Amino acid sequence: MVSKSRLILTAALVAGLLILPLSRSLASAEDSTGSSFSIAPGDSGSRSALEKSPRHHEWVKIPVAGSKTGLSSFIAYPERKDKAPVVIVIMEIFGMTDWLRAVTDQLAADGFIAIAPDLLSERGPDGGGTDSFASRDDVVKAVSRLSPAEVVVMLNAVADYAAGLPASNGKFATLGFCWGGGMSFHYATVQPKLGAAVVYYGVSPSTDSLGGISAPVLGLYGEDDARVVTTVKPAEEKMKELGKIYVTHIYKDAGHGFLRAQQERAGANLEAAKQAWPATIEFLRKYL
Repeated sequence: MVSKSRLILTAALVAGLLILPLSRSLASAEDSTGSSFSIAPGDSGSRSALEKSPRHHEWVKIPVAGSKTGLSSFIAYPERKDKAPVVIVIMEIFGMTDWLRAVTDQLAADGFIAIAPDLLSERGPDGGGTDSFASRDDVVKAVSRLSPAEVVVMLNAVADYAAGLPASNGKFATLGFCWGGGMSFHYATVQPKLGAAVVYYGVSPSTDSLGGISAPVLGLYGEDDARVVTTVKPAEEKMKELGKIYVTHIYKDAGHGFLRAQQERAGANLEAAKQAWPATIEFLRKYL
């Protein structure tokens, strides 16, 4: 006798209403070995990803020159037995968001201690950070006013803090998005201790500054993002001339911000994200 539950299951399959885990979810990808693993979520899934995460999260205040209370920073720890390298996550021009924290958590899921500093700490109304601004436009204006020199001071403070973490193995990288991607690349030009730099759709530094780079750089870009992509080839040529490592991927039909905006551009952004995240993790594991 066929059970009632079996009949319901069969009917659902016939109707196409039930999706079994035979195919990968939209939040998965393959690395170069063909292994499947989760990628960082898009903007719409970020809060849910944070709420479901089993990993340890904490907020800390990192001492930095000129600050009264310190740089407010979100840390996600991996679940592993040995010490881990650190990835400093540099925010988009939209500041500290749930999405940025979800990306930070995913880096921890992939085995790294990940630290995302709110670079607007003490720069908002009443000395607040990103959350204290009245609108996203106000956040964008405030981030735009940050000078590269100020950012370097803050990133150095985070790097010093990371080096003192008992669970850290002493190696660190930067990973940034949009405005933060440009800062990740810039930081590589001035910080000789940097182990690796990952640039998601950030503009390249001037070619004159690339001689200061010692860390390998990974650049991940959307094809339909000419403002940024037009700065890639000159940087590639100069880095090659200097004998430095600069690996680039330009994803077909993807736009700016494709890792966050995964549901946009008729699947092109999602496809780019599913290729870029495995490339990111493999690069970081190779050089850290």
